Amino acid sequence: MSSDKTTQSVDVELKKLENRIDDLIHVCDKLGDENRELRNLQKDLHTDRNELIRKNDEVKGRVEAMIARLRSMEKHP
Repeated sequence: MSSDKTTQSVDVELKKLENRIDDLIHVCDKLGDENRELRNLQKDLHTDRNELIRKNDEVKGRVEAMIARLRSMEKHP
């Protein structure tokens, strides 16, 4: 009788452990998916940032060229 209770108790504990492991696997899968999404977002943001820096440099060059032309026009009216 005691052996049956012990076996049942072990079975219950094993089932709890199995459920806990399943829960942890689910959490790990979810975190893995989230991590991939965040890495993709970071990559996209990095690409966008580089594009904005490039455009900013381009506009800065144009503005500097305009200023230089205006200064040149002031010196030679």
